[in-house]
Amino acid sequence: MPDETGKPRFAMYWAAGCGGCEIATLNIHEKLLDFDANFEVVFWPVAVDAKYADVKAMPDGAIDLCLFNGAIRSNENAEMAHLLRRKSKILVAFGACACEGGIPALGNLYTTQDLIDTAFSTPSTDNPQDLRPITRYAAPEGELSLPILSASVKTLDQVVDVDYYMPGCPPESGQIAAVVALAIQAFHGEAALPPKGSVIGAGTSTVCDECKRARAEKTIHVFRRMATYQPNLVDCLFEQGLLCAGEATRSGCGALCPSANMPCTGCYGPALADSEQGARMISGISSVVAGKTHAEIALVLDGIVDPVGTFYRYSLASSILRRARPHTDGREE
Repeated sequence: MPDETGKPRFAMYWAAGCGGCEIATLNIHEKLLDFDANFEVVFWPVAVDAKYADVKAMPDGAIDLCLFNGAIRSNENAEMAHLLRRKSKILVAFGACACEGGIPALGNLYTTQDLIDTAFSTPSTDNPQDLRPITRYAAPEGELSLPILSASVKTLDQVVDVDYYMPGCPPESGQIAAVVALAIQAFHGEAALPPKGSVIGAGTSTVCDECKRARAEKTIHVFRRMATYQPNLVDCLFEQGLLCAGEATRSGCGALCPSANMPCTGCYGPALADSEQGARMISGISSVVAGKTHAEIALVLDGIVDPVGTFYRYSLASSILRRARPHTDGREE
């Protein structure tokens, strides 16, 4: 619904994430001027002074386009997801955390109490009184409240209905600019939006198809780590024994990590919609591991020191695994 200026209304929200999606959006440089020229920014806490109360006061459906980045880690994140869903005509799961759960979802390997205890009791933590966060505090000015961590991290579409998905950790700035340009054209009646549920700002193939490194028939005799091995600049990183997620990851980034001599970590999500990214990686590895006996194969696989963090680095919350153990802190999902 255009405001009094005749512009469609834009919002962006940062939930459980690192802020990289916000920075990538700002990195579209002069294209940011298109926001001012074509949108009325009504809610974007990083860029403009706007409060939750401002959003609550808007009529339902008042926001034309909302980019929601970050996973759902707390009751505050969930509340804002429901609020922005009601207020937005188009809600985009923006970035790996909103789409797949992202790095925050690795917290699903532990209970919330495990995470809090670790954060406040490590050797590098200065906490002589062994304090823990509280959710309510009676201050002279009134009672203060803090968000409550949920029992598990969820993707945005596990909490509310989502119109589009834009993957990446973060999405590439060029892709963001292209999507914004398409949205502007659509709001002006000059282009059609893709079908609801579509993945936007990404390709339809794999990172391997974008990668220019030389590939041959491979057999992996050892898995290496970047900390102890310097790969050459020409050959496939996977064939050099580095765990590269390119074959299981959606294209669209331009294979930036392999181009910089780093393995793909899978941030653009599964190559095919609804596919299990981690399972596809495991399947690809199992087909090329050297060795005929159980002991020989196990020796090669011992080089994979962090299986969950490797195969489900960004997609644990959206996978069939979701979490590694039952939660025991008694909280509601």
